[in-house]
Amino acid sequence: MTERLMMVNRKEPLSIRRQCDLVSVSRGSFYYKPLGETEENLHIMRLMDDHYMERPSEGVIRMRDFLFALGIVANHKRIRRLLRLMGIMAIYPKKNLSRLGQAKYIRPYLLRDLKITRPNQVWAIDITYIPMPKGFLYLTAILDVYSRFVVGWGISNSLDASCSLNVTKEAIQRYGKPEIINSDQGSQFTCHEWIELLEKEEIKISMDGKGRAIDNIFIERFWRSVKWDYVYIKVPADGLELYSGLKDYMDYYNTQLCHQGIDHQIPASLYKSVA
Repeated sequence: MTERLMMVNRKEPLSIRRQCDLVSVSRGSFYYKPLGETEENLHIMRLMDDHYMERPSEGVIRMRDFLFALGIVANHKRIRRLLRLMGIMAIYPKKNLSRLGQAKYIRPYLLRDLKITRPNQVWAIDITYIPMPKGFLYLTAILDVYSRFVVGWGISNSLDASCSLNVTKEAIQRYGKPEIINSDQGSQFTCHEWIELLEKEEIKISMDGKGRAIDNIFIERFWRSVKWDYVYIKVPADGLELYSGLKDYMDYYNTQLCHQGIDHQIPASLYKSVA
């Protein structure tokens, strides 16, 4: 729907009515401007995001109880809607409830017992919610698992697949393609466009198991670093400030920070010395 709406252009000589008919969308959808979340909801989302970094296994009911302990009354329906908007799902074993349209794109997890010994052997990609003073954005990042080097990142205002695809294409163009890319089973990665891109590049596709907390642990730790070392401290005012601040932080993370997970080495040094 979003892609079709973007095809309607006020500058075209063809009327808006006719353009909407051609792309099969209603004029109401074209003129509709969605309302942003209230200040109260944005505050709740910020609190839940911070809490999720510490307690990723807590779902709707525990989030409700967490907020109630802070004096905030919100029912489970409201909590569930905001968590879905944030792209957050509690980590716990559960049945595979993926819709049939997406289930055919799910791929097995390939990293179990795999020895990762070199750069560009495995990349990990994920998306996280970034709270803003007047709204929110999403950050996509790709991490080289061997060196912890960030090979690509980008910010967007939606959870659709386009940002993940663009970040991946740019990373491949700049650093070459990996042997394996690992992701979760989110809709951005269980879609035709994502599978088509990786199969075209002859990259093996790996996906976390449902409810598996440790399958993509490397990039989960990276999210904690980004949020606690930059986002929560600096609180960027808008998208431009966020982009500029993330650019500086990514440079610091890649070229200056000694990473405990790789024996206190700098990611860029380890990545480039072997790649």
